[in-house]
Parts: sequence; C-alpha cells; structure tokens
Amino acid sequence: MLGLLLGAAVHAQQPAAEPPLSPVAEQIRDRVEQWRGAHADADAPGQAVADFYEQNRFAPAWTRPGDLDQLLAALRDVAGDGLDPEDYGLSELQRQRVVPGDPQATPQQRAQFDLLATDACLAALMHLYRGKVDPATLDTHWNFDPRQLDQAQGLKAVRDALAQGAVGPLFARARPQNPLYGQLRAALAKLREVAVQGGWPPLADGPTLKPGSRDPRVPALRQRLQLVGYPVGGSVDDLYDPALEAALKQFQREQYLAADGHLGKATLAALNVPVAARIEQLRANLERARWLLHQLQGEFVVVDIAGYQVAYYRDGKPVWRSRVQVGKPYRSTPVFKSKITYLTLNPTWTVPPTILKNDILPKVRRNPGYLAANRIRVLDGQGRELSPASVNWANPRGIVLRQDAGPGNSLGRLVIRFPNDYAVYLHDTPHQELFANEQRANSSGCIRVERPRELAELLLDDPARWNRAGIDRAIDTLKTQTVMLRQPVPLLLAYWTVDLREDGRVGFRPDVYQRDPPLLAALGRPRVSPWLPAAAMQP
Repeated sequence: MLGLLLGAAVHAQQPAAEPPLSPVAEQIRDRVEQWRGAHADADAPGQAVADFYEQNRFAPAWTRPGDLDQLLAALRDVAGDGLDPEDYGLSELQRQRVVPGDPQATPQQRAQFDLLATDACLAALMHLYRGKVDPATLDTHWNFDPRQLDQAQGLKAVRDALAQGAVGPLFARARPQNPLYGQLRAALAKLREVAVQGGWPPLADGPTLKPGSRDPRVPALRQRLQLVGYPVGGSVDDLYDPALEAALKQFQREQYLAADGHLGKATLAALNVPVAARIEQLRANLERARWLLHQLQGEFVVVDIAGYQVAYYRDGKPVWRSRVQVGKPYRSTPVFKSKITYLTLNPTWTVPPTILKNDILPKVRRNPGYLAANRIRVLDGQGRELSPASVNWANPRGIVLRQDAGPGNSLGRLVIRFPNDYAVYLHDTPHQELFANEQRANSSGCIRVERPRELAELLLDDPARWNRAGIDRAIDTLKTQTVMLRQPVPLLLAYWTVDLREDGRVGFRPDVYQRDPPLLAALGRPRVSPWLPAAAMQP
C-alpha cells in the first residue's frame, strides 16, 4: 500500500505533458530544424524567424484574416518609405492569401505560407527601423552606431501585436519617429502624384530668360513651378512677371543656385531634372534617415556636408547655424561621428602630406619666396628649423612644413578639434569671400566655418570666462592656446542631398560627392527570403 501511495505521489508531481503539435506546427518545426542544420551562423538571415517560432512552440502565426489584411496593407505601404514591397514577397503572399483558410491546403502549404508571412513582417520591420542597406558596405569611414534593437523585445512586440490584432500600428512604430521622416514621406508621395499625372513639362533651351521679358517658354515655366507648390500668381500669358520671378528665385535658393531670377543654363538644368530622378533622390535620403535620425538627440553639432551648413542643437532643436565650406569632390569630407573635445586659439598649421605634395611643392618650385610670404617654416623630423635653401625641392625628404599662427594662417584664428583618423577638423579660414557662393566645396577635406567664434562660445559654455569678449581677447594676444571643453560635445558629419523647408517643400541639393547612385543601387538590390523552398530559390 505504501509503495502504491508513493508511486501516486511521484506521478502527481510530474508536469502535465504538453499537447502534441498540430500538423502545421510539425511542418514549421521540421523547416526550422532543417534551417538550423544548414546555418551555424547566429547572424544568418532567417535567424529571427527561427527564434520566433521556437519561442511559440512552432504555432502558426497568421491564422486570422484580419492580421493578414493588416500585414499585406503594411507591406504595400512601405513603398511610401522608398522601399520595394517585393523585397518582402508581397505578390507571392497576395497570391497565396487563401491558403490559411483553404480546407484543401496541406499542412506543408500552410506552414510555408506562415513562414513567408513572418519573414516578410520581420524583415520589413527591421528595414523600417534601421535601414535596408548596411552603410558600412558603402563607406569605409562609417562609424555611426546602428539604431539599437533588442531582438527578444522585438519578437515579443510582434507576438503582442498579433495577439491584439494591431499589426498595422506595429509598422508605424518601427519607422523613425522624428518629424523629418514624416516630411520626407510626404514629399515622396507628392512627387509620385506628379509622376502619375505625367511629370512636369520639360523646358526648351534658349537664351537666358530675364524678368520683364516675353517668351513662349514662360507658361511651361509657370506650370513647372506651380506643380511643386511655388506661388506663381494668376497670369497665364507669356510675360515673365514679378510673381513668377519671386517663385523662380525661391526655387534657385532651394537648389543652391545663384538666386538672380534669370532662367539660365544651370537653372534650366535643375528644372529639367526628371521627376523620376527626384523621386530616387528622396528614396536615398529616406534610407539615410533610417540610419541617422535616431542619433539626433540631446546636445550635438551636425555638419551637413552637401548642404554646406553646420548647426548646434540643444534638446534636439537647432539654436545656432552657420555656413561652411567642405572638401572638394576629389578630397571629400568624410562622414563619421566623433566628440568635440578642445579648441586651439591662434593655431599653427602643419601641412598634411597630401597638400604638401599636390599643392605646396608645385608653388615652392615655381616661386622660392612662397614659404616666406606665407610665414611657413621648414622643419626636420625632430622639429628643428631648416633653411629653405638647404632643401632639395625637386625631391624633398624628411621635412615638415608649418605655418605660423596669426592672420593669414590657413586655419584662421580658431580650430575646433575632435578625435578622428582623417586629420579633419572645424576651423576658421582667411577665405571668407567663398562663403558668398551657394555651392562651397572648396577645402581639402576640413570644414571651414563662417562664424567659428560663435560656435566656440556655445561649446565652451562658460559665460564667466569664455564669453565672446573673452574669446576675442585671448585670440588678440596672438598666443597659441589650447582650451578644453568642460564636457565633450557629440559631432555628426552627415551627408543629405535634400533640404526640408519649414513650409514642407523639399529642396534638392547637388550630389557633390556622387554618393546617391551607389546607395540607390544597393537599395534596389532584390532581397530573397531565406524561407523560400529550395526549388524556388534556384536561378
């Protein structure tokens, strides 16, 4: 009797057996196990799908019609983000839409559909959250942190959304929540409407069109500007009137052209860029937004390379802006992230090797007095000064050129420094006249700032000692001085080829470094689901 009682007690303590898997779950389990056997890499595409099903005992996820309807609608909607719904198998999912509710469908067919739907959902959410393209594959300088993602929390969010019938809102939350992203989406939708209506009319070539003149191209110019929201007045004839002139000047400013109101060759070329090309430009910048907008938090400085601007932000809002000059196309300013740590007042300038070879040496060979005229000293490897006459300028070796501090120094009177591998910094410049140009790719890679002392005052954040008057006094001593920031300030060097205006209109910038085409090529590369049947993946 005692043995029977003990046996009963042991039996009562054993956990209840889990119910057997459904036929569809068995098929999903088999596919996941096959995938596991073929993929040892923890970061392999498809890993999240395998984890998703393992955490839910391989139960099918897409059994309710409402959830599927929301998923398909959300996948169609990613076109508004500049992504391709076919990267997530939208057509195939729509074709197989009836499978989950079809009594004739086999468990294998239902499992296959469920796997593809989950893969589409997770991949699209990930691409909305942090971008489809890995930016490091396009730019070896890239050091920005990707948007942080906890996979366990992400999978739980999908399970919760399915449980609550809220798949659509899940996609909305995955997008960058910065208002700039919504403005880019709205601009893309507007241009696609223009494209559906036939695009904008091309303007014929001809002599420069000036205000007050009459020309048969005026109605087409008026229509072109009106299509994208510029106020052009109510005239319909061929007179180039003041309202149209004001609209064209606004267009020119937003395209980084000289705003003279003249329809010359450069303005004509900008107007005649096809709407399809502008749509592609927006797609490229939506992808950049998914890479970077999460970085714009708190206090930071942003150098907008293609926009030739620098801005200081506090609490995510700009409190100061200035024009900048950036690197020439063949000496492009790199895109990267760092922290501003100190300033140099009255800096000397050590000539970088590339500038020495390509710029300075040819000038010295043509004019032996060039060094003295520009207060440049010749130093040996130990920092000892050499006579320029002792150097073989046809083949100089082991020398360093250093320009004295003071007026005329290539770095101006102030340098803002931050750690990086490219000898790049923000600095003053004696070439103030170049700030008047709309397009300012003039430097050898560094960022020349138009009003650097204002930025220095913000960075130092010490009204008692380092107010503007204190900075001016220190610079006027002509003494080279290092001033440390009390707290390092994050710095982002970014590249955008669109410009969002306060009225919601988008300006398109010249792609001065030609970075849009490789990004668009990568964005257009088709994605293939790792959960397609092997036969379907054969070329």
